[in-house]
Amino acid sequence: MTVSPEGMPFFGSVPIEMYDKKIVESAEKIIKFYPKHHSYRDPFRVLISTLLSQRTKDENTERASQALFSAYEDVFALKGKNPECFYDLIKPAGMFRQKAERIAEISKIIVDEYKGEVPSDLESLLKLPGIGRKTANIVLYVSFGIPAMAVDTHVHRISNRIGWIATRKPDESEIELMECLPDYLWGPLNGSMVEFGKNTCKPRNPKCNVCEIKEDCKFYCDNGDNSD
Repeated sequence: MTVSPEGMPFFGSVPIEMYDKKIVESAEKIIKFYPKHHSYRDPFRVLISTLLSQRTKDENTERASQALFSAYEDVFALKGKNPECFYDLIKPAGMFRQKAERIAEISKIIVDEYKGEVPSDLESLLKLPGIGRKTANIVLYVSFGIPAMAVDTHVHRISNRIGWIATRKPDESEIELMECLPDYLWGPLNGSMVEFGKNTCKPRNPKCNVCEIKEDCKFYCDNGDNSD
């Protein structure tokens, strides 16, 4: 955060007072009540574990990640290995053949082109096989502390449901959320939205009666209590 000569806080280039107060307060509540604890901070482990998390549950990701990194400690240990070596280790995460191929390709690129260091810029991360904007932004925030808005199905669905934005695609949601939220909220919001979506703001039968932000939620105001 920077401060203007008048003492007004800035996040990026926008004064905090220019944001919708209700949206900012709701985002802060979600982060407060649904904190996300990351198992890894190491850039390579965050990158690979997030890759493994695609289209699977958190518990499956954790099992696969632990098994993989117990057998292969770092990118140098993984580089050059036949993808089949990873099959049994990452099978709990699903799509294990495709993900194993990606792990082998990414490991080779990071060692050969980046001397074993995961790049810390969005453009380079997006060039890695199988890495999209969500995964890249998670790596930027979790491992490098760079403000980045990672949008997955939970973030896209919930932010539209509660009325912060009105978008059709996650890429559109990323842009809109970056405009309506100060950058200190971008990074932590993804993990907290995931927890919020799994526990309270479920796709079906959301638990509105226990929701901490229901008074500022468009869905609740339009539909009332839709708890189980």
